[in-house]
This record gives sequence, structure tokens and C-alpha cells, in this order.
Amino acid sequence: MADKRDYYEVLGVSKGASDDEIKKAYRKMAKQYHPDLNPGNAEAEAKFKECNEAYEVLSDADKKAKYDRFGHAGVDPNYGAGAGGGFGGMDFDMGDIFSSIFGGGFGGGFGGGFGGGQRNNPNAPQRGSDLQTNITISFEEAAKGCRKTVEVNRIEVCDGCSGSGAAPGTTTQTCSQCGGSGQVTSQQRTILGVMQTQKPCPTCGGKGTIIPNPCSKCRGQGRVRRASKVDINIPAGIDDRQAITVRSQGNKGVNGGPAGDLRVGINVRSHPHFERDGYNVWYQANISFVQAALGCELVVPTLDGDVKYTVPAGTQPGDVFKLKDRGIQNLNGGGRGDQLVRVEVVVPRKLSEKQKDILREFEADLNPANMKTLNEDKGKGLFGKKKK
Repeated sequence: MADKRDYYEVLGVSKGASDDEIKKAYRKMAKQYHPDLNPGNAEAEAKFKECNEAYEVLSDADKKAKYDRFGHAGVDPNYGAGAGGGFGGMDFDMGDIFSSIFGGGFGGGFGGGFGGGQRNNPNAPQRGSDLQTNITISFEEAAKGCRKTVEVNRIEVCDGCSGSGAAPGTTTQTCSQCGGSGQVTSQQRTILGVMQTQKPCPTCGGKGTIIPNPCSKCRGQGRVRRASKVDINIPAGIDDRQAITVRSQGNKGVNGGPAGDLRVGINVRSHPHFERDGYNVWYQANISFVQAALGCELVVPTLDGDVKYTVPAGTQPGDVFKLKDRGIQNLNGGGRGDQLVRVEVVVPRKLSEKQKDILREFEADLNPANMKTLNEDKGKGLFGKKKK
């Protein structure tokens, strides 16, 4: 064994390295060459063994002092005598080393290869999973808010056993094989020492308890899936394709854990007359040429009912007037939007000869200064002055 490498060289640190530097270097190499990450790689296994051997000496103040003074002979009396080197034939639990170095067990990040780490309690409360559904509402319901009932298929606590899984009049029992831990431990002697592994208990399936007499309704699961109705409040101002979350209305938890949430997607039907633009509402009012020219009193429908508006004389096609605070409630409670009314002048398709003569006479008598050319209306967009 005279060909052993220097322990400081193995870990890639200088002889004067601090304890923290030695520990940091070891952690890096141990993760790099760990057998779980290099299955079947003999070279990685040898380097893993070598760095463990180096750290086992350099992390111990007494052994480190002897090594610094006498080299390998100071820590291994069999060194150079043909006896097995490395760990000197001693048995140790790899879980103890990794638990102290990696905090709670090396297996936490690499699939649970070693024992010694903290295990989850199989009987601890667990939160239920979330659910999602959709609902369709009207334009007015979205603007003003409403209360709806949705039906969902969700997991609930079994009313036959109150969630225990045991038939009425019976109880669950602690698993005799794992003692209620849900895990069983096995040890195996390898070239690296005594390797300790844990796996779910085959008797109880990792639950820690067994049910001699399962509930007939849930077959021992403690939970059942059934259709349930949930009342939800949809706030005023919600828009199409938005969603609301109803707390604690999802699947029920396990072992008394809290329920998950219910997420409801909102679909809003289009309106035959109104169009939403943020928190404003657009409406198109059709009037005749005479009404536009002379002015008129117009009845305009709104989300709150009909209102009267006086259209001034000389109103042009595409003109927009505002009905303040007649729009949609702000979702955050910051007031309401407005209703914007775009005026469209309707041109009659069929005229009598008398009507045509009147219009010709009117046009001949019209002052050109009162005419508005089409070029002045360019750039108004789909709703006249509305620009999306």
C-alpha cells in the first residue's frame, strides 16, 4: 500500500487548509463520485472510497496531527505491511457521516441511498390537491357581480368512517413490522463499510398503520370521490377568461390535513348591444339624418336601465358622447367606468320621388361651409373616435 496518495492531494487542498475548507472540498468530491450518481463506475467508486478515507483522517484533529507528523504510518499501523488499508477494516455507518456533513442525510438529494436522515411521518397531516372548473355568465352578471353554484367532483372525507378507513366500531392498528414509522431498515456489509438503507414497509405500504377491518364505503381509504355543489361569489367587474379562487373547496386533505382550493375560470357571454373596453362600455346609437341635423332626444340603454340624452343639432356620423359612471364596476372597488355612445347616421335605402326631390332642393340650397368632408373623418377607427 506504499502507493497511497497524499490525503491533502486527494481532497485538492493545501496542508494548511482550515477545517471548513477541508469539509467543503470533501462535500464537493463526495457528491461528484457518489455511487448513486455513477452506477457501475468502478473508477468513481474507488475515488469515492479514497476521498472518504482522506476526510476520515483530516476531519479528526488527533488523526490529522499524527498524519501531519508521520504520514500514512501515523494513522494506519498496517500501512506498508501488506494488510488491507483504507478504513483499517473497521465497520461504520455511512449514514452517520453524511448526516453530520449534509444535514439530515445524504439521501435527501440523491434518492435516499443512506440511512440516518430525517424521515417524513407517514401519519402527518397532508394538504389536499387543488381543483379547477369553469362557469359561463352573462355580460351583466360580470359587470355587476353575482352568486353562482358550481358542481365539482372532489375527494371528501368518508362519512362512514370519518376518515379513519376502519369499519365503524373498529380502529386502525400500529404496524408491528415497522413500529408505526412506515419505514424498514436493512444493512449490508460492503467494501465501503456497513451500508444502511431504508424503504417503505411492505406490510403497511409506508403508512405505519394497518386496517384489519376496512370501511365498506371507502375500502379503507378514508376518503371518497363524490359530486358536490359549491356556492361562489363572483365579484363585480370580472372579465372574460379571468379566474377566482375559492379557498378550501378543493380535495380534502389526508390525516386531518387542510383541503385544497377550487379555481373557477370565468367565461363571459358577449352582449348583443354592448362591447366592453376595460371598465368602459361602448354602445352604438343609430339616428336618422334629420335627427342628426336638427338634434333630438335619444333613449339610450345602459347597464342600469334606459336614460335620456339630448343629441345636439349638427351631430356628425361617428361622434361620441359620454355617460359618466354608467360603465362597469372596477374589480378593485375604485369606482366605475363610463358608457361611450357612438352615433351612427342611418341613410335610407329606398326613397320616394317626392323625397328625392326634397333632398335635391335641400342640397341646392345648402351652404357649402356647413359640409364636413370625408377626409376629416379619417383615423377614427372601428368605433369612430374610439381607438383600440
